[in-house]
Amino acid sequence: MMDHVTTTVAVFGSCNMDLVAYADTAPKRGETVLGREFHTVPGGKGANQALAAAKAGAAVRMIGAVGEDEFGSEIRRVLQESDVDLAGLRSVPGRSGTAHIVVDDQGGNSIVVVPAANGTVDGLVDGDEELIAGSQSLLLQLEIPFSGVAAAAAAGRRNGVRVVLTPAPAAELSEDVLSNVDLLVPNEHEAAILAGHDDPDRALAKLLKLVPEVVITLGARGSLYGNRDGARVEVPSFPVEAVDTTAAGDTYVGVLSAALGEGADMPEAMRTASAGSAVSVQRNGASSSMPTRREIADFLAGR
Repeated sequence: MMDHVTTTVAVFGSCNMDLVAYADTAPKRGETVLGREFHTVPGGKGANQALAAAKAGAAVRMIGAVGEDEFGSEIRRVLQESDVDLAGLRSVPGRSGTAHIVVDDQGGNSIVVVPAANGTVDGLVDGDEELIAGSQSLLLQLEIPFSGVAAAAAAGRRNGVRVVLTPAPAAELSEDVLSNVDLLVPNEHEAAILAGHDDPDRALAKLLKLVPEVVITLGARGSLYGNRDGARVEVPSFPVEAVDTTAAGDTYVGVLSAALGEGADMPEAMRTASAGSAVSVQRNGASSSMPTRREIADFLAGR
């Protein structure tokens, strides 16, 4: 990894409490299975990316909403412990968002997200644009209303901030959002839905007609980058024994953004992000699995 030059990352997105059950296999429809463990872990794609970037060495600002409940208090506490700036995280009446997750013995997961407070993040409020404008990059996801994503992306573009969108949960994206995105980071499933192609190379070509730069994460097969200038980079993943893949993608995006902000070129940033994901999938939980900058550097040094 490079000498540490702190970059500032704004995250406009969701905060959830993850309610995680571990079982041999996930239940099929109409089926009940016995689990062996249960944990509550702060998460949500927005908070996860904020924590990943902060642990990787970035100065991070979280913009979003939690409920006025015990989950909201716990989410705030965990973000604060990683030095995430919470000036843009507002509290709203009612419940915080929750994600109900089943993790199987292969490390795979199935998830139901209940937005709750995240549903109120449907636009910018006073102070949000200033937080975005004072950052070098803006991370967006789709666990908040599209209107909020579009407003934040437009604010990023107005202020010359690099706008990075993770299109998850996968959904059709409107031109008013895509026109303000600099870097799109889908996984292979999301890329296939957006591009209409299962083949990552064909999906990449199609997505580059929509945005200037794309990184497709391919799980155990690594990641694939392309831009409109014709650059193409493939970075293999690091072979590890996966325990829990929850938030591996969010870890990748957070670490990637931190590395790019420090001045790493795309291949180096992708390799650093892959290392971050490799460390995270060897641990249980979402935010609880994310590696520090030192842990990522130690992992890379051992390869």
